[in-house]
Amino acid sequence: MSTGASVQPFVTERAAFRRLIVNADDFGRSSSINQAVVRAHRDGILTTASLMVNEQAFDEAVGLARENPQLGVGLHLTLLCGHSALPRDTIPGLVSAERRFTDNPAGAGFRYFFQRGLRAQLRSEIHAQFERFRSTGLPLDHVNGHLHLHLHPTVFGILMEDAAALGIQRLRLTRDPLRLNLRLASGRLGGRLLHAAIFNRLAARARPAIDRRGLRHTHRVFGLLQNARVDEAYVTRLLPLLPAGDSELYSHPSLDEAKAEFDALVSPSVKGQIAELGIRLIRYQDL
Repeated sequence: MSTGASVQPFVTERAAFRRLIVNADDFGRSSSINQAVVRAHRDGILTTASLMVNEQAFDEAVGLARENPQLGVGLHLTLLCGHSALPRDTIPGLVSAERRFTDNPAGAGFRYFFQRGLRAQLRSEIHAQFERFRSTGLPLDHVNGHLHLHLHPTVFGILMEDAAALGIQRLRLTRDPLRLNLRLASGRLGGRLLHAAIFNRLAARARPAIDRRGLRHTHRVFGLLQNARVDEAYVTRLLPLLPAGDSELYSHPSLDEAKAEFDALVSPSVKGQIAELGIRLIRYQDL
């Protein structure tokens, strides 16, 4: 068994190379996801994972991350479709009595934008999740958001205002090239067009603030327009067309619900293709 995805060192003329972060979202959400993450890192191409600090398998995920120090672990900031770090009486406008956020992304997006009174509660919860991550002792490889809510204007504004205090150095700038995706995949055209329009706009809005603060990010992020369909067929079509520079491919591997994504990450043919194409596997901390 290997000791983890081979992470290549920094190279001076990095733009001449194709470098790829392979990330798993939702680390800590379930034991099935945790085991898939570790196996995809040890035996496959996975280099990083994004940790949900308030979900049921959080402690197991932290233990596995400590056993695999080459796995870059970041914070998967969760402000919907999950649980909060703070109790309801501290953030009554955000969660139920069971500390659960809404499962309605559109509804959450509108409320967080238009209800200005929620801003202080969002800031408190964001800081609490960063603090819980810090309590693990793991280095913070990167920051992103569950369902990419870190790019929501209100949430993103808080993250940028408090970036130094929160220790943010690297952030996912979610931008999946639509033209390339149309060459790689088919089906669900309306959904792909909608997601591309929304996140290209959010990314364009966010990039100047990120660059002003010197935060590191990849040039592009693959996986958004696949929506839990990052399977072996997609990955093998993507790799030969991967543009020069730094990219991220994110997925949601598990041993049950999304086994096809796990299978893609441990596929011997995918590993061989990466080696043949000379693609360098890295983490966010290597940017």
